[in-house]
Amino acid sequence: MKFAEFEVGMLIKHPLVPVTREEMLDFAQKYDPQSFHIDDKQAEEGHWGGLIASGWLTCGKAMRMAVDSALHDSESFGSPGLERLRWVLPVRAGDSIRLEATVASKRVSSSRSDLGIIRWNWNVFNQRDELVLEMEATSMFELKSEQE
Repeated sequence: MKFAEFEVGMLIKHPLVPVTREEMLDFAQKYDPQSFHIDDKQAEEGHWGGLIASGWLTCGKAMRMAVDSALHDSESFGSPGLERLRWVLPVRAGDSIRLEATVASKRVSSSRSDLGIIRWNWNVFNQRDELVLEMEATSMFELKSEQE
């Protein structure tokens, strides 16, 4: 989607994508090797009663869904950061997750007319329609000047 196509209140959806044990373990071994992400026995005996996906893997999959559903052909060039990142429920091997993103605001920068800014609320749900992740993201878009 192009910056011009985003509208405040717009709901952007991505269908369910699977979360596999293999990707959970691979990601956790590389980036988040805590016992509840990588060790079956310790995870089973721990707070979560079994292995759970790293929240950062869930964020990565949410980002992929946002790119696939909205950003892939846009003028987006980055983000200055996130707000309100919350992992609400654990994601487990065999779960599937989906994205619903609502555009909260859209504006052209007051200091740079070639910069569009969108703030959007991302909610990720599992196959049982339970909220597993929520965050507010800001995306920046390069806008062409009218003189070009």
